[in-house]
Amino acid sequence: MFEIIQAAGWPIYFLLAASIIALALIIERSVALRRSRIVPKGLLDKLIGELRQGGVTDEIIVRTANHSPLGRVLAAGLKNVRASREVMKESIEEAGSAVAHELGRFLTTLGTISTLAPLMGLFGTVVGMIEIFGAQSPSGTNPQQLAHGISVALYNTGFGLLIAMPSLVAYRHFRASVDSFVVDMEQQAVKLVEVVHGDRR
Repeated sequence: MFEIIQAAGWPIYFLLAASIIALALIIERSVALRRSRIVPKGLLDKLIGELRQGGVTDEIIVRTANHSPLGRVLAAGLKNVRASREVMKESIEEAGSAVAHELGRFLTTLGTISTLAPLMGLFGTVVGMIEIFGAQSPSGTNPQQLAHGISVALYNTGFGLLIAMPSLVAYRHFRASVDSFVVDMEQQAVKLVEVVHGDRR
């Protein structure tokens, strides 16, 4: 592996740094964006049952807010449960926007790496081509310099694509997951508002 890095030349170090960052972000987002953690099943039904039994209390609001991202959205509505439907919806939308922003954390960086990695590989290719042309001289061609230039050009292109493809797949997957979570939270929040205001059982 070390021989390959040496053959790829100094541009490969930028790609190695990008690959380490991308891998760390993929692992972190895979752990953080689990459905059971973001939108746990049964939370809304359990909350509605508690509200029908004893009404809204500070203890229920705090416990719900600390439960999960969905709980934070629902707790924002519960804090304004005695206000009008519009006020309750506004508080839920504000909390939902904050939660959605938090769920999308690091995705911009991952998307940037998936776009930038091929360009970094192309940069390495250009460096390799410069070395190839530098191998030409009036006295003849330097085979060692020519071989090194070809290695730099090919390895950097390959590494750039190798980093970009899984990063792009992961970015699209996580972005779709976040969108799905946001829609799910919106639907459950609307149901809570309707139940509280007596429009739904």
